[in-house]
Amino acid sequence: MSSAALRGAAAGAAPSRAPSKAQRAYLHVRERITDGRYTPGYRLVLGQIAAELDVSVVPVREAIRMLEAEGLVTYEVNVGAQVAMVHETEYVFTMQTLSVVEGAATALSAPLIDADGIARARDVNQEMTESLRHFDPIRFTALNRDFHSVLFENCPNPHLLGLVHRGWDRLRVLRGSTFSFVPGRAQESVDEHEHLLRLIETDADGLEIELAARRHRTATLDAFLAHQAAHGERGRHDVAAG
Repeated sequence: MSSAALRGAAAGAAPSRAPSKAQRAYLHVRERITDGRYTPGYRLVLGQIAAELDVSVVPVREAIRMLEAEGLVTYEVNVGAQVAMVHETEYVFTMQTLSVVEGAATALSAPLIDADGIARARDVNQEMTESLRHFDPIRFTALNRDFHSVLFENCPNPHLLGLVHRGWDRLRVLRGSTFSFVPGRAQESVDEHEHLLRLIETDADGLEIELAARRHRTATLDAFLAHQAAHGERGRHDVAAG
């Protein structure tokens, strides 16, 4: 049965016979991609999926191949299968915009961050550093948001702060974690976090803080775009739309 026929069966068409193990695996994974449980960049561990369905890895591997043919899944040597990135152009625009508004919000917030806030941000950054030993990009991204929230949450301009929150929320829809694609960027990120904290602690000029925060954001975008260019994935749009 083709993947198109399988989608028809999932939509309510009655199949002539019970789906095969590969078909069940295909529908299981596809449903979780389309409803957001498996977010872009999510690593698909074949053994784990096989255990959930009580089947061997063989039919799961076949299902992953079908999803790869649809553009819903990508596969890389030494990385494995992952949910494909979606809305690449929208992601780029969101990151570019967020770099500007978050940089400005961080600069305005900096004079209002007290010693407790600095300590809280540094504790989060330490957690991020420790997480590099057994890297979980989704967990790392959640900690990354916690860290940056401390830096921009005291921004006295509610309109600017609203734009920052909107940008972060948009990123969460567009991808689970950029660090799934560029894990090497994670170490650079925590180092740049410490640099930002030192600027704030030493009452650096607001423009210097703003530009450092902006460069920090665009460095992640640049790393992602370099990865996409190297792997021939530029220009893919709405690959998970069905």
